[in-house]
Amino acid sequence: MGKKNKNKNNPFYDPSLKKRHASAKRFKKFTLTSLIFSIAFLAFFLIDIVGKGVPAFKITYVKVPVTINEKTIKIYNKAVERKYRAVVSRAWLRDIRVLAEQRPELMNTTTELWALADDQVDQYLKGHHYNMKDKEVALVEKLKEQGNIKQEFNKIFFTQGDSKIPEYAGLFSAMVGSVLTLIITMLVAFPIGVMTAIYLEEFAGDNKFTRFIEVNINNLAAIPSILFGLLGLAIFINLFGMPRSSPLVGGLTLALMTLPIIIVSSRAALRAVPDSIRQAGYGLGLNKIQVTRDHVLPLAFPGVLTGSIIGLAQAMGETAPLIIIGMIAFIPDAPSMVTQAATVMPAQLFTWAGMPERMYIEKTAAGIMVLLTILISLNALAIYLRKKFEVKW
Repeated sequence: MGKKNKNKNNPFYDPSLKKRHASAKRFKKFTLTSLIFSIAFLAFFLIDIVGKGVPAFKITYVKVPVTINEKTIKIYNKAVERKYRAVVSRAWLRDIRVLAEQRPELMNTTTELWALADDQVDQYLKGHHYNMKDKEVALVEKLKEQGNIKQEFNKIFFTQGDSKIPEYAGLFSAMVGSVLTLIITMLVAFPIGVMTAIYLEEFAGDNKFTRFIEVNINNLAAIPSILFGLLGLAIFINLFGMPRSSPLVGGLTLALMTLPIIIVSSRAALRAVPDSIRQAGYGLGLNKIQVTRDHVLPLAFPGVLTGSIIGLAQAMGETAPLIIIGMIAFIPDAPSMVTQAATVMPAQLFTWAGMPERMYIEKTAAGIMVLLTILISLNALAIYLRKKFEVKW
């Protein structure tokens, strides 16, 4: 009681101080709780994706007697006995002709070969949901006891394109399509974006036209990405007649979306260069172009490169604009030219996520892991290059 009276008699005593301290503690607890929830959600997401995706990197093979002759090459189901047909992949049997060409000594023989297993067998052995009859389960268990079932690294996932047969579906064509699309994106967006930033920051005057351009660039960086897809559909496909679903159209569409990011980040990097660098160049008799080209741009290059790589990483994860221009089509073969039909990894994962077969669940999760790895690698590369080329002044 005496302490309370003592505080009240103090001319510097603030009666709201206790409340403000309590409020500060509550605010600290709220922010800490939010951070914990964010980390917990991210950890849950990663654990769930990894838990579902890791099994996709293993694929099942069964050892069964296979007959290869002129008849089975034409009617591939006849290559194995009826009781084994339910446990062997139709896609593997369909390639009997290719196997006969690669190994001519197998022609007109019946030999035990390791065949790709059906997706239901694979899911059963991994302890997932499966749709098999009792006699098929008994056959799988018998083959397992005999040592005629094995699981290996799933090379098919990285060497094959999309397929309607789950165990034969892979990411190869989507990865090639993504690479070609991103090459077009950077070839268009990087030079135009950097040169635009240089003009606006170093050469353009402060007038209504320049301010109008700056406002629109900032607005373009914030609009939904699907609108860029509509723009690409209207301009590149409908107006110029470019091939639909091609990396050329996809790259140009993503370039439109990436341009504002590159321009804004490049202007920030140029603005960070001290004016003393420019004044020193002018003092030596250099003109504005020489100062910008030989002094300002090299010093700003780490920031320009970082912003460009981050913009590229964002473009790689985009799905909505590419769906609009048709890059979500079923593309089993990898494109060899930028004008051929192709798909990209995000669109491929979107397609797999809607497939009814259970095996596509783990393939979707594994594809997300691959995509996250690439995106994290691109961001790590941006940080590394920034540190490597960063100049201290």
